Amino acid sequence: MIDGPGPHPPAAVGALLPAAAERPGVPVGTDRGAGEPLVLTVDLGSSGLKVGYTTLRGRIEWWADERLISLAGPDGAVTQDADDWWQRIRRLARQGQDEGGIDGARVVGVGITGQWASTVPVDADGRPVGPVVMWNDGRGAEHSRAVVGGRVAGYRPTALAVWLRRTGGAPNPTGQDALAHHLHLLRDQPEVAAAARWFLEPVDALAMRFTGRAVATPASMIGAWLTDNRDPVPRAYDEVLVRRSGVDAGKLAPLVPTGSIVGPVLPEVAAEFGIPPTARVVSGLPDLHVAVIGSGCTRDFQAHLSIGTTAWITCPVPFKRTDVLRQLASIPGIGDGRYILVNNQDSAGRAVEWFRETLRGLTGAPVEYEQLLAAAATAPPGSGGVLFTPWLTGERSPIDDRNARAGFHNVGVDSGPAELSRAVLEGVAHNARLLLDAAERFAGRALDPLRIVGGGARSDLWCQIVADVTEHRIERVQDPMCVGLRGAGLLVGMAFGEVRAARVPELVPVDRVFTPDPASVAAYRRVLPEFPRLHARNKGMFRRLNA
Repeated sequence: MIDGPGPHPPAAVGALLPAAAERPGVPVGTDRGAGEPLVLTVDLGSSGLKVGYTTLRGRIEWWADERLISLAGPDGAVTQDADDWWQRIRRLARQGQDEGGIDGARVVGVGITGQWASTVPVDADGRPVGPVVMWNDGRGAEHSRAVVGGRVAGYRPTALAVWLRRTGGAPNPTGQDALAHHLHLLRDQPEVAAAARWFLEPVDALAMRFTGRAVATPASMIGAWLTDNRDPVPRAYDEVLVRRSGVDAGKLAPLVPTGSIVGPVLPEVAAEFGIPPTARVVSGLPDLHVAVIGSGCTRDFQAHLSIGTTAWITCPVPFKRTDVLRQLASIPGIGDGRYILVNNQDSAGRAVEWFRETLRGLTGAPVEYEQLLAAAATAPPGSGGVLFTPWLTGERSPIDDRNARAGFHNVGVDSGPAELSRAVLEGVAHNARLLLDAAERFAGRALDPLRIVGGGARSDLWCQIVADVTEHRIERVQDPMCVGLRGAGLLVGMAFGEVRAARVPELVPVDRVFTPDPASVAAYRRVLPEFPRLHARNKGMFRRLNA
């Protein structure tokens, strides 16, 4: 089922071929306006944090990032510390002023994006009263199964019908979504639940920390599956779903329109950050939604592919629909009365990170991304017949199998580091091709051209492989690592009335176009059909070994 995605930012592949003008902690724009109003932008992912300053039209003037670490615990616990988030955000915001030459007095707004389907328990002042329950924390599984669990793909048909009809998705029986997190806190951590006034999504927790006001939006709460999404702009939680779920409605923050102004920055926070107390905070958006804006793909069926830690393909669509078999659905969009396509692939840049770390573990020497990419470039398209399936932590779309695992296939004595390195890049591209085919069936049309964003887009080689495997024109947006920061800045510009959504595509520049190479396309067509067959032939083994 469509169940709490967990798309993440591209921090894990942030070191891919860094351009000097885009390196974290330095100015990006070459035409920085001395007096132009600025937006303090925050992109909070599960594996990395970015903080930047942009104009209201999305031009990035400075940014920096830091890695974030999740703590794993017993019974499927995965947590982070929201106070740590706040301290890091404040430090990076000050770094932009102290070292990056940003004038904090120019800040007129705060834009927030990041991970979703995680839960932050906070008190009435917005202070965390317990660890963040991350999107992939499964401790609430038994409670979620009690609500929707059954024998049809893990669901009870009557419960599934109710949720699909209203939301387009359903709670995750594995416990990896906000609804299960709420139930876990209420039933397994009563001391935390008692101390918590609100259970907030990360972007809403940050907005409250800036303003003192607790709010949520139809976009930020999509991972809780508690709004009737037959209306693309739901204005309240669905009473039927809230009652059936067993969550405490009193801990759900009031809904406000997506992309609306929450309020001004608290005076004490403004002093901490070195920005005016008149700066206004716009309600936070999940990274999927903000990437729609930051990629410039705000028109119907204008699609982008994100290759970050995970991957997705999305576009605005004018209809509500669910493809249960392939794990695609349309959900309330960026607040303009339309929907956006949602899906997720669990491992994209994560596969490259895993391969690099594995090589380092074997050799004892660090393996730089540049080395891995240089080696991959020496192998021919098709990697000498080697195939890599990137299902390191299972898969969601378009093959829903949490038991699936990654592997190299058809490796021979002539297969060396170059072939294996290229096979990893190609495997992610083949996986994306499967998702693209499903997305085009969902949309009822070709999604061509396809814009590309995320850390993986920094590599020319990887972009060309994606073009050749998908047989689509690939348009790389400028500063692809900063799609979240750019989108958050544009979101504020839209909320302030300075930017119209229809003009967003004109404000996002493309720095290079990659077109399919006929010779490479022929090589990939030969191996592409084998990719889904590998899962079909091995799914029984995956289930026996990993269930």
